[in-house]
Amino acid sequence: MKKILGIVFLMLFLVSATEIASPVPQNPKTLEGTWELESFNNYDGNDVVQTIPPSDGYRQIKMYYNGKVMWTRYVPTDSIEWFGYGSYKATDSTLTEKLEYMSASMKKVANENMEWHMELQLEGDRYRQIFIDEDGNRINSENYKRLN
Repeated sequence: MKKILGIVFLMLFLVSATEIASPVPQNPKTLEGTWELESFNNYDGNDVVQTIPPSDGYRQIKMYYNGKVMWTRYVPTDSIEWFGYGSYKATDSTLTEKLEYMSASMKKVANENMEWHMELQLEGDRYRQIFIDEDGNRINSENYKRLN
């Protein structure tokens, strides 16, 4: 009987000493995490003139972690592969991505240094990366929602 009581008390002690951890919510002020493309915007100056949702089955995912970015795009009507991997730097208002590795289709449209400088708007579980022309005018954006 002493052994059974001893085991019961030991179990109670171990259970009480166990910390119940809840999932840590993502910091809404960081890009770190996994994101899915929600829509595209076209601009005229600073004004959004058109918002375009992705077509049925289209999926674009981006993952940011520890200074690295990885993305992939699936277009059901297209047999071309789209993906890339590289590094990123983000401030309160800018996002720079520099790809180190990418699909052949991406290499065809990439700029010479494989680096993109964008305006960043991060608000909670959504962010917008806005592409700017050489005169500083907004062209279009990709709009993402956080998945995790």
